[in-house]
Amino acid sequence: MKELVIPQLFVSIWLLVNGFVICQRPAVVNLGAIFTFDSVIGKAAKPAMEAAVSDINNDTRILNGTKLNLLMDDVNCSVFLGSVGAFQLVEEEVVAIIGPQSSGIAHMISAIANGLQVPLISYAATDPTLSALQFPFFIRTTQSDSYQMAAMADLVDFFRWREVIAIVVDDEYGRNGIGALGEELNKKRAKISYKLFLSNQLDESEIMDKLNKSKLLGPRVYVVHVNPDPRLRIFTVARKLQMMTDNYTWLATDWLSATLDSFPPTKKASLGFLQGVVGLRQHTPESSQKRAFMSRWKGMQRKGSASSELNTYGLQAYDTVWIVAYAIERFLDEHKNITFSFNSKLVDMKTSGLQIEKLKVFTGGNDLLDIILQTNFTGLSGQVQFNQDQNVFSGGYDVINIDQVSIRTVGYWSNVSGLSLSPQDARKGEQNSYSRVDQRLQNITWPGGKTERPRGWIIAADERPLRIGVPNRASFVEFVTEVHGSHRIEGYCIDVFLKARELVPYDVPYMFEPFGDGQSNPRYDDLVHMVAADVFDAAVGDIAILTNRTKMVDFSQPYASTGLVIVAPIRNSKSSAWVFLQPFTVEMWCAIAASFVMIAVVIWILEHRVNNEFRGPPKRQLVTMLILVYNKMNLTHAQITVIKLLTFFNFHTWQVQLLNTVQDKSRDHQKFTWTTGNGGMAFCFDGDNSKLYSKLVINPYSSATFLTNHWY
Repeated sequence: MKELVIPQLFVSIWLLVNGFVICQRPAVVNLGAIFTFDSVIGKAAKPAMEAAVSDINNDTRILNGTKLNLLMDDVNCSVFLGSVGAFQLVEEEVVAIIGPQSSGIAHMISAIANGLQVPLISYAATDPTLSALQFPFFIRTTQSDSYQMAAMADLVDFFRWREVIAIVVDDEYGRNGIGALGEELNKKRAKISYKLFLSNQLDESEIMDKLNKSKLLGPRVYVVHVNPDPRLRIFTVARKLQMMTDNYTWLATDWLSATLDSFPPTKKASLGFLQGVVGLRQHTPESSQKRAFMSRWKGMQRKGSASSELNTYGLQAYDTVWIVAYAIERFLDEHKNITFSFNSKLVDMKTSGLQIEKLKVFTGGNDLLDIILQTNFTGLSGQVQFNQDQNVFSGGYDVINIDQVSIRTVGYWSNVSGLSLSPQDARKGEQNSYSRVDQRLQNITWPGGKTERPRGWIIAADERPLRIGVPNRASFVEFVTEVHGSHRIEGYCIDVFLKARELVPYDVPYMFEPFGDGQSNPRYDDLVHMVAADVFDAAVGDIAILTNRTKMVDFSQPYASTGLVIVAPIRNSKSSAWVFLQPFTVEMWCAIAASFVMIAVVIWILEHRVNNEFRGPPKRQLVTMLILVYNKMNLTHAQITVIKLLTFFNFHTWQVQLLNTVQDKSRDHQKFTWTTGNGGMAFCFDGDNSKLYSKLVINPYSSATFLTNHWY
């Protein structure tokens, strides 16, 4: 026996001296979990993680005999208790910490995880400022609020609302989440008009005070971003204040869906006061694996190991445990020991009682982190894979609508397709490449049971109506006047105002106040001065836009042509091709005919003695006179055109030669035809045919030539 011990001891010493270490799988690997047990998320996450650990330890295909030991710590939503719990788990040499669900606690524990190189994997901390740049050991298996708020902004933009009121919890989760919403709304040319911050306790008196103050504000679209609340106190108080009516619109982030999904069926049937609320739920695709686990969850409820219904955070908590298990399996397969070492900086710190120097650093933390980020498998929540920000790839969101008896899914959202009627894979396609015209949702039931899109804005109940001054005229009452014996105002200007008011996407209470006694026309300058002095909020009437008036008040675009305008009733008349003859009255036709005959007679008297054309039978002479008058009228216009053309071509009247006979025309025609030298003709005008022939004589310096043949 002694002969065997000496060689074994010799081999062990030889391996240590030469730098070799024999790696053996540990019997147990500790995994930590920090969250609040008695919370909406915790009640689903705790049994889900316990079920995952049980499945892993019973599966011989993973960890190869190594037991996964889950150490859970209840922090009761306290940052202080969360920090203490993190240190306690690190003392137990956990290789990773799952949680926390609170973004505020996650900020603190992430700093501890960075220092001790322990991966921190959260399935519920959605604060967008928890970034991998600041906290490299922080990994998120749920959606960041920057992603969720992009979905909420698309929802607001889809219904063409431009202002919203945000109700948020006053912590890192609320402030940073609603900050992301503000950035996304700015991209849609919308904004958060007011922010109502509430304490974490959600005290009902505080909620009532804040909601009462919000009634004085114009917007009526509320976006609620708080922690899951099983008592639904915000909506309970809103119902008491008569704010769950058709004058209000309520949108909620995924805290509401997580809360409602955790309710038993009997409680879901009594949610009638939430009618019309629209919310978001993280989308988890249907699968046989998910359906089997849902059926298994029912059995866990009967056994008492699960006290609530399953929500999306429970599914993500289950998958998170498997992420760590797969990473540990690969870590051990690569022959790496799970070892911890003391931090020299902590050892050098001299403290009394705290014993900080006993905290150990996970030497394989960086390697395990890299393996976790390479995860790629299909879990209960869908495909599990991480992006460069160390967040899980999003499966998008369901858009839910609560009616009297159920929760309906009315659409889906992803950053690839926007709002759609079917779920889309966010990992496929170009992100943010959609437009508003491509968005689709099913019909939504709004508060009050209406299906029409709410306007999203009303004048507050205690606001006085607009006082609109109208001139009480004595003349031209068709523009605007007060009906005698009543306080009703009517007229063309009033009709224009009422039509314009219909285009405003919110209610505008108003009242008309006559200006003037109706016996004489009032001074319009005085009316404008009263608007400038805030006696009237506005004025409606036939008010001319003058320079001195524009210096005091703003005018709308003119709705009538400038200048003198007569407003009178008209008769409907049929259109006709002879409508251009309507301005010619009988008297005008008689004057034209008389002048025509008179000119013909004068020409006949002057030409009858010397011109043979004006002799012969009376019928021939009459026809000749009429044709001559018509030709002379046309010739007058032609002469004006010829004079302009002569001037344009630089001809003078002394250069024009009159050809009296046909023989003269025949003789000089040779000079006109293709003659370009000196003495040739440039124009020839035949008065009998009213035809102009023109040819541009080319000088030696011309660069172009043209020959025109025009009739005038």
